[in-house]
Amino acid sequence: MPRYTSDGIRNIALVGQNGSGKTSLIEALLHKAGVIGTPGNVEKGSTVCDFDPLEKEYCHSLSSSVVSLDHDAIHVNIIDTPGMPDFIGHSIAAFPAVETVAVVIDAVAGIEPVTRRMLEWAATNKLCRMIIISRIDAKGAKPAAVMTSIREEFGPECLPINLPADNSARVVDCFFNPDGDSDFSSVSEAHGRIIDQVVEVDEALMELYLEQGQELAPEQLHAPFEQALREGHLIPVCFTSATSGAGVSELLEILEKLMPNPMEGNPRPFLKGEGASAQAFVAKPDPGMHVVAHVFKIMADPYVGKLGVFRIHQGTITKDSQLFIGDGRKPFKVGHLFKLQGNGQLEVDAGIPGDICAVAKIEELYFDAVLHDSHEEDYLHLSPLPFPVPVFGLAVDAPSRGDEQRLSSALGRLVEEDPCLDLEHDAQQNELVLRGLGELHLRITLEQMKHRFKVEAKTRPPRVPYRETISAPAEGHYRHKKQTGGAGQFGEVFLRIAPLKRGAGFRFVDEVKGATIPGQFIPAVEKGVRQALSTGAVAGYPMQDIEVTVYEGKHHSVDSKEVAFVAAGKKAFLDAARKAKPQLLEPIISLELSIPNDTMGAVTGDLSSRRGQVLGSESLPDGRLAIQATAPLAELNDYAGKLKSLTGGHGAFTLAFSHYQPTPANLQQELAKQWKPKATED
Repeated sequence: MPRYTSDGIRNIALVGQNGSGKTSLIEALLHKAGVIGTPGNVEKGSTVCDFDPLEKEYCHSLSSSVVSLDHDAIHVNIIDTPGMPDFIGHSIAAFPAVETVAVVIDAVAGIEPVTRRMLEWAATNKLCRMIIISRIDAKGAKPAAVMTSIREEFGPECLPINLPADNSARVVDCFFNPDGDSDFSSVSEAHGRIIDQVVEVDEALMELYLEQGQELAPEQLHAPFEQALREGHLIPVCFTSATSGAGVSELLEILEKLMPNPMEGNPRPFLKGEGASAQAFVAKPDPGMHVVAHVFKIMADPYVGKLGVFRIHQGTITKDSQLFIGDGRKPFKVGHLFKLQGNGQLEVDAGIPGDICAVAKIEELYFDAVLHDSHEEDYLHLSPLPFPVPVFGLAVDAPSRGDEQRLSSALGRLVEEDPCLDLEHDAQQNELVLRGLGELHLRITLEQMKHRFKVEAKTRPPRVPYRETISAPAEGHYRHKKQTGGAGQFGEVFLRIAPLKRGAGFRFVDEVKGATIPGQFIPAVEKGVRQALSTGAVAGYPMQDIEVTVYEGKHHSVDSKEVAFVAAGKKAFLDAARKAKPQLLEPIISLELSIPNDTMGAVTGDLSSRRGQVLGSESLPDGRLAIQATAPLAELNDYAGKLKSLTGGHGAFTLAFSHYQPTPANLQQELAKQWKPKATED
């Protein structure tokens, strides 16, 4: 068993914009705690967290990484997360594993787009939040101005818990210490503000505070401090420099004395059951209860196998534990249980509630799985996390015949690791499409595939899933007659077609009278019609929103058979479709954008150039604007990158399929010219 207990654990996720200093700060913390002898350097590729070769090449975190340290009486698990928007899914995935989200803000760059998103998402998930202003002694740093902008943008609940002093060479405590000198503001004023903020959540303590007219003891403040964090009534701000070490020891003290342990944070939102009947389930950090753990990270290695990283929310996991995965009926045995230190694995005997551990070589593990040791916890899952929709797509092809399976398998492994990657096989277009959050996201994914799995791919923009329909009623007829010696083939079909409202699909109606087409051959006619629907009549795309009525036909007592009426039904439909003013339909996407006010003209102008329509707009707080719009999917392939460029990275959007509508005539003509129908036999 570990030497620490659950109340001695602190779980922290460091999030924020790329380049804000998260990885360097973790190096300083590990060094201060005696875990490493010398802090690593991001530029030199020597940090504990950025161990992947591509992370070293790009000098940025591309995935989350877990480390831990011991400080006095506490055990701290820290999750380092990537800050580039394309890899934000790894940051969100870490939320269920921690009580506290620490948003790191660069004292030089100030508030950046990812800063805002992370504070909002952490609040939505009811996590305790803190802000760490890093690089306070860097050239061009402006910690005072950054502190002011934080309070202006995120509210008065953001209060400094310490302040820089001696020109950012050190920091001075403002919570336990009622007085002192600092580079800006007043320590005593900062102390008074944060104490006032804390006691506001406890009426009895506030009365006592006002009656005493003097300092409250630390033990009187601990419970209301944790309550203020849980309720979002307080977001403490502290200052650090990973380079000089200023504020690093103080940050460890803050984690130990003030940040919540697993018993003090808001419980994670587990649900038991599915849909409307799902019931809330509260996991209790009790080592003697049934095991409940949540897998928040998957790592796939072609040599080591699959590694699942999980947070234990309830019960104790040992090396002999038998655990079920989700709703699975067959348990797996925990042969080896690990604590992670970046890429390093330290085998441990047991994991207790609140701790973060890992198991290896269990192929059935998957992201977001719940591990448990009793069927009483079947159908248990976490509420869905707010992951961005992967919208940027690339069609991927194997470089040579025979490599298709290796390509699909390697991409599947990478998709398992990243909740914002999606791999889909479009059977109608016969292509494999990889979707992510941007061009960089997909480029790095393909580089990872090449480096780790020795698999390469050819890429191209994915084909747009156009559809075809008709705009007028028409009739069609075809006689299928074939004689090749012996019994022949004969079937004749008369049918009518009519357009249905958009989205209605396909309807087949049998109005044959007098058995001119025997009943056993009607399904064959429908089969032929469906074959024609799948191949299209204009440009080779599937047809939809059509009613087909078969009303007459002829048969032969000897030569009529199923294959004859399949062919007759298909050709009769195509005969009618050519007369029914066929149309090509394109998918229309609904967009919801959030942009700065001053970029509205550029953004709406760009949408217009993409044949988009702005449906409405709404003012948001903080000088932002919400826009509702629609645009053809064919025009949105590069939209994520374009919006980022137009808004300086401050724009965000979500999209969803809306409907199909007719394409412009020139586009229909162009696609029709490109189509080469396959020759078919009569």
